[in-house]
Amino acid sequence: MEGFLVALVVSFGVIFVAELGDKSQLMALTFATRFRTVPVLIGITIATAVVHLASVAIGYGLNAALPTGWISLIAGLAFLVFGAWTLRGDKLTEEEKRKAERSTKSAIVAVGVAFFLAELGDKTMLATITLATKYGWFGTWLGSTLGMVAADALAILVGRMLGRHLPERAIRYGAAVLFAICGLWLIFEAITELN
Repeated sequence: MEGFLVALVVSFGVIFVAELGDKSQLMALTFATRFRTVPVLIGITIATAVVHLASVAIGYGLNAALPTGWISLIAGLAFLVFGAWTLRGDKLTEEEKRKAERSTKSAIVAVGVAFFLAELGDKTMLATITLATKYGWFGTWLGSTLGMVAADALAILVGRMLGRHLPERAIRYGAAVLFAICGLWLIFEAITELN
């Protein structure tokens, strides 16, 4: 039990700190401007749990690597599309607005897929792989997942507080810029890794 707690606490702390200022926080904040908070957090949690499970499997047993360069490139291009889509803006009828508020499945899928792709090969994945080579897999997995979700939830909370004081147009432009930054960041990482 002691080994589990050490792995949990160390992994939580390392990943929480590594996540501060990371592109994932920008992504969480950006998605929270488009979707309700709970579906965004569910999508982040699912994607993080899956990526970090793969990370501990690699670190603990496989010592293999994923082809993260191409995945980052695809994710980066997807984020540029998200940015353009956000900038263009969508107009919803009142019925569509009510339906969007009730429907969380598409938000969870969109956020989950984006986070899954963005986290493959990210520093938090590499940190989790490293931690899993030293500590037990379950504590490392749980701690790293909780640490990342906590850091991204913090970004959403701060973003929501700021969002109450900003006009909708500024939020839309800001979200588009954040999506573009995330996309360019992922493309840059992919190009560096593929060279």
